[in-house]
Amino acid sequence: MGIFFILSDEERRVRDLVKNALGSDDTLYAFPDEPFYQFDHVKLYNLDIRTRPDAVTYPKTPEQVAAIVRAAAKAGLAVQAKSGGHSYCNFSSPDRGIVVDLRNMKRFSMNTETWRATVGGGMLLGELDECLYSPHNRAVAHGVCPQVGLGGHATIGGLGPSSRLFGMALDHVEEVEVVAADGQILRASETQHKDLFWALKGAGASFGIITEFVLRTEEAPGETVQYKYSFTSGSWARMADVFKSWQRFIANPNLTSKFATTATITTLGLAISGTFYGSKDEFAQLSLKPDFPLRETGSKTTVRQNWLDVLTHEAEQVALKLGGGIPAHAYTKTLTFNGSKNNLLDDPGVDKLFSYIEHADKGTLIWFLIFDLAGGKTNTVPMEATAYAHRDALYYLQSYAISDKLITGVSETTKKFLAGVNEVIVNHMKADGVYTDYGAYPGYVDLELGTEAQKLYWRENLTELERIKAIYDPGEVFRNPQSVRPAVAKGRIATNDVKL
Repeated sequence: MGIFFILSDEERRVRDLVKNALGSDDTLYAFPDEPFYQFDHVKLYNLDIRTRPDAVTYPKTPEQVAAIVRAAAKAGLAVQAKSGGHSYCNFSSPDRGIVVDLRNMKRFSMNTETWRATVGGGMLLGELDECLYSPHNRAVAHGVCPQVGLGGHATIGGLGPSSRLFGMALDHVEEVEVVAADGQILRASETQHKDLFWALKGAGASFGIITEFVLRTEEAPGETVQYKYSFTSGSWARMADVFKSWQRFIANPNLTSKFATTATITTLGLAISGTFYGSKDEFAQLSLKPDFPLRETGSKTTVRQNWLDVLTHEAEQVALKLGGGIPAHAYTKTLTFNGSKNNLLDDPGVDKLFSYIEHADKGTLIWFLIFDLAGGKTNTVPMEATAYAHRDALYYLQSYAISDKLITGVSETTKKFLAGVNEVIVNHMKADGVYTDYGAYPGYVDLELGTEAQKLYWRENLTELERIKAIYDPGEVFRNPQSVRPAVAKGRIATNDVKL
């Protein structure tokens, strides 16, 4: 027996607007009265945060995207693009808004003279890697989850293991085709709509829907070493000592950009892992340095010659940590250690952190604290060059927890534990009178940040973003609960707040 839903008057109005915009092809849209609408079309990523868009659309052309945006603007509805749908707060599925799902926009071409790739806004990272490497031996830097979409990733930052070598994903973006809030289809670059292009490289969801990217690509690395050192026995105090050594090593300003590393803390202990983008002999020389911290048992190194093998291994590691692209009841926090080496957590602070981790009630067995080294090529780009505002970060902390009750939400105990991690770090640094310009990586959205969210995400660049927002989207067609507000309406409260 089927399940039927009755649309409200407002939902029927939205349905009529979308159908008028896209015509009679019912493969281009879905509405809440369809059976399994939430499961088949909305596909929430974080099951702890409930949203119900008034429509999910599947355009095939930029002109159709423009028609949807004009319809949304006419109705006063929020509209957000979805390429991979991995927003930790489901911002790509705006409550009572319209989703523009870009899954039908995955064209790819390569200019083999300039090695510039033209890529559709709906391309997933794993698909992009296949298109770049297999025929062309090319690469771009990005994160490790292949199910993540380029559209969101390359407009918010796009950090990954090779970012020290190549920069972030957004640093590869040289031109875009974008649908603006008034429905115009624009080309934006360093020479066309420069201010809009600047804003899209760091705060894209607030400024438009990118239907096409032009990307600078790099020659894919050859021989590569992947390593992992596990510290799953011994005391938490011993693991704290290992973390101190790791932190001192990565703070070396002369550390090669070929070296990528992550320190991951779980209920099992501490693991130091990463990738060295060079030969086995080069890595061996690095590991012989007297301050190299990874001289313990339980180590494993693997030499790889194929770039896709490297990416597959990195994806497997994140799948083990975070469940890959599987929806879950989840909660996340983030902290950016801005100010480079001046913002290191000193030895007593590390001791406090690991003592807190040892004794705090977690409320779940599935939790991760992931410290990712930044720097390298990412930090050579001036802060004002793009809207992305954490070019001075030495490393990032991403805290992540999943409910181990499967069908119930993340407990307040677990949320308190993750929030406590940040508090231990920040409070210790403040008490010591040390530089404490912490921020939040805008790809790890966090509703608990409240009214400070935009300032933490975009720091000194926020004022300029607000100015540009007032020019290109004064009516806030492109909005979510933490999007950039136009300068003339900074006090406005978003109308598409998510349901907790």
